[in-house]
Amino acid sequence: MATLLYRLGRGALRRRRLVVALWLVVLVVAGLAAATLRGPTASNFTMPGTESQRALDLLADQFPAASGATGTIAIKAPADGQLATPQGQAVVQELVQQASTLPGVVGAVNPLQVGAVSPNGRYALVQVQFATGGDDVTDEQREAYENVGAAAKAQGWQVAPGGEVLGGEPEIGSTEALGVLVAAIVLIITFGSLVAAGMTMLNALIGVGAGMAGLFALSGAVQLTSTAPILALMLGLAVGIDYSLFITSRHRQNLLDGLSPEEAVGRAVGTAGSAVVFAGATVVIALAGLAVVDIPFLTVMGLAAAGTVTVAVLVAITLQPALLGFAGRRVLPRRLRAVPTATAATADEDDSDVTDRPTAPTTTTTTTEERNRFGFRWARMITRFRVPVILVGLLGLGLLALPTPDMRLALPGAATAAVGSPARVANDLTVEGFGAGFTGRLAVVVAGDTPQATSAAVPQVTALLQRTENVLAVAPPQLSPDGRTALLGVVPKTGPTDEATETLVHDIRGAVGGISDADVLLTGVTAIGIDVSEKLSDALPVYLLLVVGLSVLLLMLVFRSLLVPIKAALGFLLTVAATFGITVAVFQQGHLADLVGLDTPGPLISFLPILLIGILFGLAMDYEVFLVSRMREDFVHGETARQATISGMGHGARVVTAAALIMMSVFGGFVFLEDPVIKSMGFALAIGVAIDAFVVRMTIVPAVMSLLGDRAWWLPRWLDRALPNVDIEGEGLRSHLEDRTPTHV
Repeated sequence: MATLLYRLGRGALRRRRLVVALWLVVLVVAGLAAATLRGPTASNFTMPGTESQRALDLLADQFPAASGATGTIAIKAPADGQLATPQGQAVVQELVQQASTLPGVVGAVNPLQVGAVSPNGRYALVQVQFATGGDDVTDEQREAYENVGAAAKAQGWQVAPGGEVLGGEPEIGSTEALGVLVAAIVLIITFGSLVAAGMTMLNALIGVGAGMAGLFALSGAVQLTSTAPILALMLGLAVGIDYSLFITSRHRQNLLDGLSPEEAVGRAVGTAGSAVVFAGATVVIALAGLAVVDIPFLTVMGLAAAGTVTVAVLVAITLQPALLGFAGRRVLPRRLRAVPTATAATADEDDSDVTDRPTAPTTTTTTTEERNRFGFRWARMITRFRVPVILVGLLGLGLLALPTPDMRLALPGAATAAVGSPARVANDLTVEGFGAGFTGRLAVVVAGDTPQATSAAVPQVTALLQRTENVLAVAPPQLSPDGRTALLGVVPKTGPTDEATETLVHDIRGAVGGISDADVLLTGVTAIGIDVSEKLSDALPVYLLLVVGLSVLLLMLVFRSLLVPIKAALGFLLTVAATFGITVAVFQQGHLADLVGLDTPGPLISFLPILLIGILFGLAMDYEVFLVSRMREDFVHGETARQATISGMGHGARVVTAAALIMMSVFGGFVFLEDPVIKSMGFALAIGVAIDAFVVRMTIVPAVMSLLGDRAWWLPRWLDRALPNVDIEGEGLRSHLEDRTPTHV
């Protein structure tokens, strides 16, 4: 692989104008396709095979009028008892009439007629039924719904439209640009060159632009969840910058070692590019592997993010060497550009003048100045105090992981929406007037073969529901036109994300399970959220086992070792546990929530843990490869295990530190968004990268490697013969270069 990438890098530099032109064409074509083919994103989370989804499908087939999105308008009168006055009733009647004539609305229910009024006569709830599902409600229809009740508001009433119909696509504003700005500053400090930093950033932006444009172009044919493009943007930016950083860093080192620009690019793509391809492949496999849990919206999210990562890898190994060809030695700091080197070959900027003369492989030596760098000093300290370092690291990560067993999962709800948002205002007003249970009502569908069977089953179901603990009220049934399907509303005493409500869902299903004359199914937004969370929780151990097994196998291929992969997998588990613990402490338990701008703590979004495992797995393998591959390279070439560990850390610490800071900056930029789902995803990824890079890979890993010594590189002979050689360290490339080197001067 290294030899193939070496040739690809040199070819991209030679034909740099063509390569750049092709990528610009791809970017323009993808952009035009996105503009013309882009489809709407979905805010619902369906789960085929669950009872709640089967109930929705049954309603859509037999009771279409009740299968559309619903809205709830919370009303608060200026004073207690005012809803009972003729003036108050007139205000409510006018509001209901206005709501029933809104575009896309089938009808609105007068709360005075159905008793949806609080005991003190001050609060009321207007139920609004839309003709289509929430994802099919247009922006114009949603805006008209949000503006209902202007006349009542003018008279001092509070009117707050809410409900599932308000679910929309999270907005991406300018806050995440702060993360990109910090990443640019890190690049400038790392490279000491505006040319190198700007080129690396430009390369990443072109890649993420092409990837996102392609994703939006496909959204017309494949339904994306509203969070899928944001996740793809997060990862595309982060890995795009990091992968370009790794190749540019190796290219600069090659230039300083005296290689011509063409040879330097070829070797950078052959060595660092091999690691980029491997690291990108692990991220793609982990994200695409989300399909094994058989959850459609999660599969789409994983594939969308995997697509942007794939584009980032392709851009890094093709466009980046082309851009480096245009820059020449300007990628070096100004003070080093004119430094004479022993084997440097002058390469003209013209494509036709670039030499193809073989250049003897150089041996990189570690100077005294390099050994005094922080990376070398840190590595020497870690290896000297390796046992205390390991113990302190394990203890610290263990303490951070303590909140993990308390983790609760749920789909996002209005109760944790940003304060001041329409959904949150409506939710708070409903809770204030009626209690938390009214914000998470359940729906029971009773379907019989005949109208008589349904009519006979409904009283039985109603009686069972009324006797179930934690049920506050059961609404009268609504019948379909043919009388074969009935819909009963159930109001719990507790909120939609409360543990007691989850217990209630199971209790209701158990209570009505004995009715044989009709199908009785429980659904509703709350029940769907519980079903989704439970299925994801069940899939989490399976996916974690898959990812850990995959990491062991892949690293065994890379490092030809048994203990190094096991150590890497255990380190990954430590990262995941500590990241879960911190995220639970902040977003669920509310500790230091103000620091991240979180208004209301609550359960974590259901798909966060499984997504976090997939993404962090790829990034953890990223840093593992870039650090440990240099250790193995030096060990294979005769250094002691301890010295190889120090050398690998010393040469890789600066780049890995910069890469981790860039990842943290990009992910951290999303913490400033108001949407709590995106905020939690950005926070968890930023914290996970910080823990894995600085605590696990750059502290615990070198300590363990030093402790293992030569045993770290042991692999049974039979297994060594059975495993294919992927040559990520460039051994085959080194042999290829030696064969090409002239034996005479």
